[in-house]
Amino acid sequence: MVLSDRDIKKAIKSKRIIIKPLPDFSTQLGSCTLDLRLGNVYRVFNHSRTPFLDPRNPETIPNITSEITINDTESFTLHPGEFILAITKEYIEMPDDLTGRLEGRSSIGRMGVVIHSTAANIECGFRGQITLELANMGPIPVILYPGIRICSLSFEQLSSPAEVPYYKKKGAKYVNQKSPLESRLGEEK
Repeated sequence: MVLSDRDIKKAIKSKRIIIKPLPDFSTQLGSCTLDLRLGNVYRVFNHSRTPFLDPRNPETIPNITSEITINDTESFTLHPGEFILAITKEYIEMPDDLTGRLEGRSSIGRMGVVIHSTAANIECGFRGQITLELANMGPIPVILYPGIRICSLSFEQLSSPAEVPYYKKKGAKYVNQKSPLESRLGEEK
């Protein structure tokens, strides 16, 4: 069951779902989603230093990106065909009995920008800022600003609390992230 606007608001106000800073419900709350804003930290790929990525050879994955931090008055230009990692401004703690689904906002998508390539699921027990997999699929560069509403998060009730929520999962690679992290595929067993 997907939570409605009133249930999302109630869960945040009661601290069942923790979001910092608290959202502005008048602009960020939809009928069944909560808009999240673009953060200030980005990871751009070092194309000239990385000839290829090989998922079977984890040594090709580390250090493939550089971190860029911009202030709230600056912008980031996402060029056609470019793929970067970014982060939400909001820090989120999901309870053990809710899962989240991240989707792009239509207004952003109509400019050619997608906000995730595969990572739409926010696991129950997730704690941290959400990494966005931003790509410009359009023909024109798009200027992005920290603080713009970039994506929508819906919340779905599980049939029961997870036995092992994400923050308790042994080997969870992205717990408490505060910046976009590059792939940690090499840490999987």
